[in-house]
Amino acid sequence: MVVMSRGGYLELAVRLARYLAHAGVASRRAAERIVAERRVAVAGAVVTDPAFDVNERSGVTLDGRLVAPEDHEVHVLHKPAGVVSTARDTHGRPTVLDLVPSAHRLYPVGRLDSDSTGLILVTNDGELANRLTHPRYGVEKVYLAEVSPRPVDETALRALRNGVELDDGPTLPARVRQTRPGVLEVVLREGRKRQLRRMCEAVGHRVVALRRIAFGPLALGDLPEGQSRRLAEADVERLRQATGRGKACGSRPPAPSSR
Repeated sequence: MVVMSRGGYLELAVRLARYLAHAGVASRRAAERIVAERRVAVAGAVVTDPAFDVNERSGVTLDGRLVAPEDHEVHVLHKPAGVVSTARDTHGRPTVLDLVPSAHRLYPVGRLDSDSTGLILVTNDGELANRLTHPRYGVEKVYLAEVSPRPVDETALRALRNGVELDDGPTLPARVRQTRPGVLEVVLREGRKRQLRRMCEAVGHRVVALRRIAFGPLALGDLPEGQSRRLAEADVERLRQATGRGKACGSRPPAPSSR
């Protein structure tokens, strides 16, 4: 059980990797790697077990610096084309973090490739980020894909709906409808690299424009391209509930409408 104090600090013992994720160090999976690299100490002693129990008074340090939980932020960004979905880029390209003002160390939740536009989340809540992107939780993402040649025939649409074979294995079934000739609305529950582009190529169509319009219960709406906004706690709670980890019990919300 985890209890949050008013300041957002963990008062009861939690696993070390989860503590690091709550502190905004990294996602939980990345935190496990950091622990394995012997970079984390508790009360001055190196700990290599990510399940080691700690709390805010345990004296957790990373590379010799004290780690304390921080207030969490979640921002929604309308990513423009040409901006990469990483914390930093070795080629000097602009990143999504350049477009989100914050005093905290943030990182993107999943990725959109450089050519794609639309909704991407940026946060310092490692646990939430992990749950939103882990295939186990099947959080739905909605895309609009403009393809060529057009239109897409029923055979290709049926293949996309049933799942197609890619070089890294078959895809899960997707919800697909053609809103107008050559424009597809696609709902995915997984997020492999350039997945939708590869799915369309597998059925004979090239994606010429791709925009994500919803992530779980959140829709892009009229947020201008290149702009971001910090989510209110009610919206963050909706995201938690989409992963089955809401503060209150309830059923999983339906996918948002993009009509």
